[in-house]
Amino acid sequence: MAAVEIREIGRPGDLGWVVGAHGELYAAEYGWDASFEALVARIVADFTPGPRERGWIAELDGRRAGCVLCVAGPDPDTAVLRILLVHPDARGHGLGRRLVATCVDFAREQGYATLRLWTNDVLDAARRLYLDAGFRLVGEEPHHSFGRDLIGQDYVLSLGPGGHTRVVT
Repeated sequence: MAAVEIREIGRPGDLGWVVGAHGELYAAEYGWDASFEALVARIVADFTPGPRERGWIAELDGRRAGCVLCVAGPDPDTAVLRILLVHPDARGHGLGRRLVATCVDFAREQGYATLRLWTNDVLDAARRLYLDAGFRLVGEEPHHSFGRDLIGQDYVLSLGPGGHTRVVT
């Protein structure tokens, strides 16, 4: 059985791995161009771990295999889930589900009322994870980004009273 660990981002090479893995995997799996890697690099450059912002690396047998960030949103009551990724070699071990749950739990513990995220409709596996965690789709908009025509999607999860998380481990 594979050894799985979810740990906070902070070791040398973590941030570079996040950027590089996104660039390589999205190019290989979806044909996205380098502008996507540049977007991830800007997100990572703006990331400042602190009391209300955190990031995690999933490791499988001691190797980086996934990541997610929880960052402050546009207002003090809102957090944003960013750049979820699970490397293809590590899929099927529940890493994505655990990363999403870790992010949701952290946002709730920090007193955020809402957790939001933006994704694209072609990312089927990630969208299933979000829906399973209780996120609901609140908006869609076509756009041309990363060298492709895509449909961007906004999801929201209420973390306050009446909010819920349906995470299956």
